[in-house]
Amino acid sequence: MRARNPLRRRARMATAAIAAGVLPLALAAAAPAQAAPSRAGLGADDWSGIWLSNGGTTSTTSTLAQVRTTIGADTGAAKSLTGKGVGIALIDTGVAPVPGIPAAQVVNGPDLSFESQSSSLRYLDTYGHGTHMAGIIIGNDTATGTKGIAPGAKLTSIKVGTANGAVDVTQMIAAIDWVVENRNHDPSNPIRIISLSYGTGGNPTVWNDPLSLAVQQAAKAGITVVAAAGNQGNGYGKLTHPAADYYALSVGATASNGTTDPSDDTLTSFTNLSTNGRPLDVLAPGTSIPSLRVPGSNVDNSFPTARVGDTLFRGSGTSQAAAVTAAAAALVLQARPTLTSGQLKNVLMQGTWLPKLVSEGQGAKQLDVNLALAATPGQTWTSGDSDGSGTLEATRGSSHVVANNVTLTGQNSIFGPFDTAGWAAKTKAQTAWSGGVWMGHRMAADGWNGTSFASKTWGSATWAGGAWGGTNSWTDPAWSGRTWNGRFWAAGTWTGRFWASDDWSTGYWG
Repeated sequence: MRARNPLRRRARMATAAIAAGVLPLALAAAAPAQAAPSRAGLGADDWSGIWLSNGGTTSTTSTLAQVRTTIGADTGAAKSLTGKGVGIALIDTGVAPVPGIPAAQVVNGPDLSFESQSSSLRYLDTYGHGTHMAGIIIGNDTATGTKGIAPGAKLTSIKVGTANGAVDVTQMIAAIDWVVENRNHDPSNPIRIISLSYGTGGNPTVWNDPLSLAVQQAAKAGITVVAAAGNQGNGYGKLTHPAADYYALSVGATASNGTTDPSDDTLTSFTNLSTNGRPLDVLAPGTSIPSLRVPGSNVDNSFPTARVGDTLFRGSGTSQAAAVTAAAAALVLQARPTLTSGQLKNVLMQGTWLPKLVSEGQGAKQLDVNLALAATPGQTWTSGDSDGSGTLEATRGSSHVVANNVTLTGQNSIFGPFDTAGWAAKTKAQTAWSGGVWMGHRMAADGWNGTSFASKTWGSATWAGGAWGGTNSWTDPAWSGRTWNGRFWAAGTWTGRFWASDDWSTGYWG
């Protein structure tokens, strides 16, 4: 989430204090202290509807029904589309079984987060971000009539972020690798889209960056990676990584300004714009969108004014815009299943210029599903193929996780030394995973033998050793004591787990 106020807190695990690396891209609202995700993170969502970036103006709520109208998904050829037969992988903070989450439409892939070592937290969204994204994509809250943009799509959740968002870039790489290798786990709903609301604090060289290689291998396997552009603001000068990679579909957020007519829509001031030659690919609505709420989650406790009734929660940011775009991509693929990942990116970029933009150079065209359905795919073009030989530190930039006051740095995954060259060869061959073992380290069980609320669940495993190859236990008794009881988290709130140090203003959850 966007940390406008410096988040100088470290979330403590009783035995292995894990503090952040990659963050969700969401704009943090006014004063409440929030336990943000790790530095390389998800976009910045405004959970209270109040922007710090435009002088504290209250933004106008746009229901998901209004978002559908704005992007042209409820008229013409798009009107009857639901995303049926299309799989979407959500690499995020997990999904909680709240009202409005259709369990039959959710599959839990492996939990690769630090919370996977707690049986009471595994797969579940303790942060509140992943469930919000899932609601935008496939939600169906009958109590309020709130329905996602692609309610017929099949969502595979791969949890990487914890209650404070902590995650290292190597966990993100492992998640993308898993999606590529398991994209056809459900032949009726093959995974064709990844919704990714993380952005690291790094600015790596594209042609050797490991995360770029992971994204590029997904694209070459027929998966369109929809990535939030980041919420540091129009003057930031670059897109967050991996949205900066040309193989990704980078997404910025627009404000609807209280109508469903795109002609008065404006580019949000928090959306990252680039001055380094890598422009935004597409814009989509991303301000004060009510989606599914996780009662007692981090953002729910931090921003109670963002609640809409009992089941919904307002969120704004490039995360929300990316989720809208991922869902729209599923609608297009339902009608045009033979599109390649590059062709899908091309047609989604064929939207409409917003008259309110200062110039075309200020951003991209806004998403229009009917225009995408009619567009000629054209020639696909990419730039900067990576060989994966670069350093993990260049990818992380300022985004690091910390355990027991030891920062994860250098050529190390969360388990210890990481052979980048060896990984690059394996990811290209789609062999980085063997069952539940990634690059020689067991992160999950070997198949779909897990149990959860979802229709299908990948099994769990106990991680050997300790953080960063040390001897400390991965398990935190305090976190392990938190359980999901009906619709609420039991055993108190998350407000006692804060960042003790580090300024996470350079990385967010989108």
